[in-house]
Amino acid sequence: CRNFHCKQGKVCHVDKHGKSSCICQDPAACPSTKDYERVCGTDNKTYDGTCQLFGTKCQLEGTKLGRQLHLDYMSSCKYIPNCTDYEVKQFPLRMRDWLKNILMQYYEHDLDTSGFLTEKQRSKIKKIYQDDKRLMAGDHTVELLLHDFEKNYHMYVYPVHWQFHQLDQHPIDRLLTHSELAPLRASLVPMEHCITRFFQECDGDRDKLIALKEWCHCFGIKE
Repeated sequence: CRNFHCKQGKVCHVDKHGKSSCICQDPAACPSTKDYERVCGTDNKTYDGTCQLFGTKCQLEGTKLGRQLHLDYMSSCKYIPNCTDYEVKQFPLRMRDWLKNILMQYYEHDLDTSGFLTEKQRSKIKKIYQDDKRLMAGDHTVELLLHDFEKNYHMYVYPVHWQFHQLDQHPIDRLLTHSELAPLRASLVPMEHCITRFFQECDGDRDKLIALKEWCHCFGIKE
């Protein structure tokens, strides 16, 4: 099984003839996890970790429950309030600022440990990092975030494009699927309850795919 790979929810099994195959992971046999590793499934049930969730999904393969079961978010299940019209309109302001600050942290990390960013990424982020007008990270008001976006629009273009291309991996086709969005969405839902509705509304033509143009439009980016 050393070089035999199975998808999430399955493990390698060698039969009596020495032939390898993938079988469903037994959820009860998953390694023990910490409280912070618990996840919430779309069935609103808390699982001890992704191993248990995907093992359960595998065992339900071919059933309606199996098709509907996915990772909802990283955390024990809890009440997630509805996102209001006002909140979803304000969401891009916080998200743009967060993406910009993430890149600033990556740049600072790369100064100490080179190779964290590509040369092209480093060059683009450096221009934002060294700009005296850059709004520093903090708990800013919606009004200040909007003012900064209008005044320093150019600083937000690359972070928005960067995040799209980070997610667009399987395959790289300038389209984001539900599966490609899942890692970002699952990690943010407990903190940003509007992210699910935001992604739904980004899909302007309702084809269950978010194109680069739709993504940029959601963030107020014209390019």
